[in-house]
Amino acid sequence: MKLKKIIIVGAGPSGIGFGILLKQLGIEDFLILEKDIVGSTFFKWPKEMKLITPSFTGHGFGLLDLNAITPDTSPAYTFDKEHLTGEDYGSYLELMAEHFDLPIYEEAFVHKVVKEGEHFKLTVNDEEIVAENLVWATGEFQFPRMHSIEGAELSIHNSQVRSWGELQGDEFIIIGGYESGIDAAYHLVKNNKKVTVLSRSSIWNSEDADPSLSLSPYTKERLLSIQESGQLNLVGNAEVVKITKEERSYFLHLVDGTVYQSKTQPILATGFLSGANQIQSLFEWEEDGVPALTEQDESTITSNLFLLGPNVRHKQVIFCFIYKFRQRFAVVAKEILDRSDISYKEEVFEK
Repeated sequence: MKLKKIIIVGAGPSGIGFGILLKQLGIEDFLILEKDIVGSTFFKWPKEMKLITPSFTGHGFGLLDLNAITPDTSPAYTFDKEHLTGEDYGSYLELMAEHFDLPIYEEAFVHKVVKEGEHFKLTVNDEEIVAENLVWATGEFQFPRMHSIEGAELSIHNSQVRSWGELQGDEFIIIGGYESGIDAAYHLVKNNKKVTVLSRSSIWNSEDADPSLSLSPYTKERLLSIQESGQLNLVGNAEVVKITKEERSYFLHLVDGTVYQSKTQPILATGFLSGANQIQSLFEWEEDGVPALTEQDESTITSNLFLLGPNVRHKQVIFCFIYKFRQRFAVVAKEILDRSDISYKEEVFEK
């Protein structure tokens, strides 16, 4: 049985970024568990998909690269790219993990988590690992939202597509008009396909300044470039409630009774579930399916259980982009170290 001060579950940007911070603080008693390999989620992105947040090297003027997970690094500088592919960003995470010599246990599948007294007991593969503090950083991409529509199993989620150029057919229907839905539409139109996007709202018309609540400038720019092609049909206020199949055709039933027919498998771009669902009983849950957290990003019902990554919400603030949730690394680290009465380098937090 192994006992660790801190266990981090997930080796994506939040898990790796938090691990680097601990290293910089002089903390060595921690372990990162990853069920696959470092950055595996990004390596599974569709080939054409890119980060919608631009990378730019502005460190000399006090501005971090939006996609950096730690100060003094820049994906833009490393890859000479403004918008990185999933493969690029996965490689960036691998470089960071290697450079900072992080303690990572890959192919470590966490089967069970229980809280006994002051310790967490994790069943990992065929062994038990015990931790005083558990930091859940599993992200969302591996948990596609597939059950919000009756018959959703007849569709394909955008996260299951390896390349948009490989899809066979001339016309496609996409359910969902947010970032991933418009990204899918863009690449399909560029491959000379006709596309209909069905969205519960007309998000493409949103004027909200928060890119968590409206399309990013990068996506809006690409959308504009294909709107005059004659191959894109955007349908707002179109909520799909059921998908059926008869012979070789799919039928998409809207809440208002309208039915759309498709000869190709519908594409779901309906987002993702919280990675915290894996340990659902250790969190309280808000009505919108988001885990309830304290101001220190700790579970409101399980002490010393912290959440990192895109699932973090505070009131109306959504921390779903890297440049947003990396701000929370220091909050969680400081709380754990102060609570454990562990000394650290204050200048690291100041930076």
